[in-house]
Amino acid sequence: MRDFNGFSEAELAYLRSQRLGRLATVDAAGQPQANPVGFFPQEDGTILVGGAAMGTTKKWRNLRREPRLALVVDDLVSTRPWRVRGIEIRGHATLEEGPHHLGPHFSPEVIRIHPDRVHTWGL
Repeated sequence: MRDFNGFSEAELAYLRSQRLGRLATVDAAGQPQANPVGFFPQEDGTILVGGAAMGTTKKWRNLRREPRLALVVDDLVSTRPWRVRGIEIRGHATLEEGPHHLGPHFSPEVIRIHPDRVHTWGL
């Protein structure tokens, strides 16, 4: 795992080729919670996460209280030979409300992930 100073070309290409990841947050009892999410890498090195009713979700409430998170994006390239690839992004979130460019099916609330550390495998 390395401190984040921008995504490499390979990391950015991989993130742009994928649409589904798992976002881990910490709930009010201090327990981890992981949910599948759609994500959108941004030119400034952040990642946006949106949904149909993001502001009503448990992940939104969790991040309002505790902004630390992890996003894992991975896939299975082949089974023979076994080859997986992926990226884990640890960081913190800011919660934003208002107009955005994600599309008409997304609520006005989005999670902006600010990476602090990144770990990749198989890229």
